[in-house]
Amino acid sequence: MATLIGERPSQAIWRDYLELTKPKVVVLMLITSLVGMFLATRAGVPWTVLVFGNLGIALCAGGAAAVNHVVDRRIDAVMARTHKRPLAEGRVSPAAALTFALVLALSGQALLLAFTNPLTAWLTLASLLGYAVIYTGFLKRATPQNIVIGGLAGAAPPLLGWVATTGHISAEPLLLVLIIFAWTPPHFWALAIHRKEEYAKADIPMLPVTHGEHYTKVHILLYTCVLLAVSLMPYVIHMSGLLYLACALGLGARFLQWAVVLYRGTRPHAAINTFKYSIYYLFLLFIALLVDHYLMLNL
Repeated sequence: MATLIGERPSQAIWRDYLELTKPKVVVLMLITSLVGMFLATRAGVPWTVLVFGNLGIALCAGGAAAVNHVVDRRIDAVMARTHKRPLAEGRVSPAAALTFALVLALSGQALLLAFTNPLTAWLTLASLLGYAVIYTGFLKRATPQNIVIGGLAGAAPPLLGWVATTGHISAEPLLLVLIIFAWTPPHFWALAIHRKEEYAKADIPMLPVTHGEHYTKVHILLYTCVLLAVSLMPYVIHMSGLLYLACALGLGARFLQWAVVLYRGTRPHAAINTFKYSIYYLFLLFIALLVDHYLMLNL
């Protein structure tokens, strides 16, 4: 449990600071950013953009995650999933975490300005503030639609990767953003159902807490249908070919199957299994986009 008031926090180690950045989440974001970069050009992505652009995005994302740890430290302390986090247990102080977040964010912005372009830096800053300030600081505690509204910040990486390569915004990366935006509610609400009691204990108005599990399952099913439709749009606008279409249909059908299983309540642990599948879904869908892109270039 969290460190008691007046008790001296244990000394932080480098793993604690790494945990503040939510590395698994950042890795998934970087995969979508990389795909955005490679889809943006028929030529190769300049190595400076590839390396320092993604490093800048990762540092800014890690900074936003560290702020999330600070703001949510009291909530984290009462939830089984998060009570061992560095701030919840007192291994890292809020001041140290905020300093760490600032260093990461400034370093990331400096790399983006030096090796990509100002538009990428501004969009990354907007995404950082959207997650760390608007979502974490306000929306998460204000409305059960928190993850829908705040999901836009987490959907930005493919746009950031595209703009880092091209220097401008176009319809294609916005479609990639839309895919992640539609994916976020069924992904996160499945976890929220699994952790419903913990969110209620922490007084966080997640949809299963405020409107019940049945209502949430209906919305997971509806958003999964929307996601399936949106995921086909890259093929419709000739951004991708038949390989991607087949993968999108197969992956989407499996996601829809899990949403139906969750809605019917016919299997134990359906909520957490739906959540786990959603992570594989997004990873494989973007890999399919990338493979299809290079397959089309070689035809």
